[in-house]
Amino acid sequence: MPNTQFQVKKKFSKIRVLHPITRLIIGGAQENTMLTASHLNKNRWDVDIISGTQTGTEGSIINEVYDRNIRLFLEPKLVREINPLKDLIALFRLIRLIKKRKYDIVHTHSSKAGIIGRWAAWIAGVPIIVHTVHGWGHHDQQSPWIRKFYILLEKLTLKITDQLIAVSHKNIHKGLTDGIGRNKDYSVIRSGIELECFGHPKLDKETMRKQLGIPKDAIVIGTVIRLSPQKAPLDFIQAAIMLAPKVDKIYFVLVGDGPLKDKVIQTAKENNIYDRLIMTGLRRDIPELMNCFDIFVLSSLWEGLPRVIPQAMATGLPVVATAIDGSAEIVKDSQNGLLVPAGKPEFIADAVMKILTKPELTKDIKNNALLTVDEYSAEKMVDHIESLYEKFVHKKIVSS
Repeated sequence: MPNTQFQVKKKFSKIRVLHPITRLIIGGAQENTMLTASHLNKNRWDVDIISGTQTGTEGSIINEVYDRNIRLFLEPKLVREINPLKDLIALFRLIRLIKKRKYDIVHTHSSKAGIIGRWAAWIAGVPIIVHTVHGWGHHDQQSPWIRKFYILLEKLTLKITDQLIAVSHKNIHKGLTDGIGRNKDYSVIRSGIELECFGHPKLDKETMRKQLGIPKDAIVIGTVIRLSPQKAPLDFIQAAIMLAPKVDKIYFVLVGDGPLKDKVIQTAKENNIYDRLIMTGLRRDIPELMNCFDIFVLSSLWEGLPRVIPQAMATGLPVVATAIDGSAEIVKDSQNGLLVPAGKPEFIADAVMKILTKPELTKDIKNNALLTVDEYSAEKMVDHIESLYEKFVHKKIVSS
């Protein structure tokens, strides 16, 4: 692997770690990065984050990163879009920061920061380079030449990478299928959540429903997603359209924002369910909102490992999710949730009806789900990351 000739700090000294990420928006990769930096043992690891400054309709967690006393560097030239001039400036600024701070480990996240951050680390002579695949930057919805270009970049950058962390086995399978590395290049470390926040809301169910204008005896189907094509919010709405005539006092809560917001509203109005649809916009009180749901639905077309599923499970909700990527690794159909084909809202509606009409199945699903979520704790995630770091620290220590 690269950089084996470099010395790393001695076994019992603090190891400096930098986490580059493209954006600190509200999202799984970003929260994963923040929780990793926050929970790593401060006596062993000196951890920083560097991020671009772009936000967008998803909202930002920059203030939350500061609130957790994580040292954060912001780089305006680190942007999501391909921009050769900005990308080159970001590369050189990252090299300068890495040399100045003398990092021992650079652990990158997201596609753009994953490429630029790893090359900056390699040029700066960082001994240990790690990248987490929260979901590949290439997918089948892209034009073939863009997809091939992204795959080529990943193949080239893997040559200077000590280890790839994948949040799901599906991510590894996809990478291997696309010719990115071999099995030994990957480790699976599940994305972690702060489980203690879920199932123990600050507001009770009735109070939250009152705030949202939902009757206390209503059936509430909820989702927490970005309103983007990937998350397929219109499939959620189409399922709602099918369910509304079948179930009295059924309401639908959609937490999030994004480019499809206007289309979602238009579709709901045209199909006469807008009065049953609560659109909260961006919210950070997800534990309280989930607590007022009866069923959680995730309609995504592709995912890395969706953190909202273990969050919903920890809340005690039955989950209906599309059978894609990491979702299908968390949810075992008819055991701890229900899986449905992606892009088929009629199957979402059928699964919701199954939960509403089969109380014994629903009880078993909820109980099994609560047994599942321990695997997705932030503490377990960080334990695995620390073990991986230590493996490479010990491997690359040169006694003096």
